[in-house]
Amino acid sequence: MITESVTLLVARPDPDVLLVTLNRPEAANALDTQMGHDLVALFEAVALDPAAARAIVLTGAGEKAFCAGGDLKERRGMTDDAWTSQHLVFERMVRALMGCPVPVIAAVNGAAYGGGCEIAAACDFVYAAEHARFALTEVTLGIMPGAGGTQNLPRAMGERRAKELILTGRPFTAAQAEAWGLANRVLPAAELVAEAVATASAIARNAPVAVRQAKQAVHRGLQMSLGDGLAFEIEAYNRMVPTQDRREGVLAFNEKRRPNFQGR
Repeated sequence: MITESVTLLVARPDPDVLLVTLNRPEAANALDTQMGHDLVALFEAVALDPAAARAIVLTGAGEKAFCAGGDLKERRGMTDDAWTSQHLVFERMVRALMGCPVPVIAAVNGAAYGGGCEIAAACDFVYAAEHARFALTEVTLGIMPGAGGTQNLPRAMGERRAKELILTGRPFTAAQAEAWGLANRVLPAAELVAEAVATASAIARNAPVAVRQAKQAVHRGLQMSLGDGLAFEIEAYNRMVPTQDRREGVLAFNEKRRPNFQGR
């Protein structure tokens, strides 16, 4: 069962959609150790029970910040061992997010800096409020992105653009994020979450097994040669042939009605 936790609010705006809100507004939703643990628990719970939700929207509490990155107040005075132990939690967190079997949409409602930008980039795609700003500022603090930033940004916007942003630490706007391939849509703040939920609901109406397999085929295929990717795609495709949902989809089309997919 997916439930709220210390740092996360969980709602169901649609029976098959989870709306997950990073809930540390007093700290600009900065990522502390507890939030790392809570995100691991949530995404691993979905991985163990994909029927718990067919799509997820991830956003931040308040209007100013999606996630300001790692909580530097918590990190002040940390020993090297404590820092490394905390980062292991964040590494597991981003792997759980990227490994989530159902689609995850980031609704970036404000600043997404450092680890917050990395969380957004680790989602399947991004909707951003017009006032949102992004940055990977780690090199200005004597570290570097360590939650997927050096891998997901180049895959979204290309190597040269990602190098410029990562090596300078410069912030960029929502409009630039869209133009460069990180964000899919830029929306007025008042419409952001509703539009992300509407897209999640549209995904949730489709056949769950088909959606999960298609997501995996795209993600894993991009890490393979074209030939291997095509082979992986066919393996994923063949898993749909014996499903009830495949039969229901064809039947509903011929009966001119909306299909009732059960995820079987």
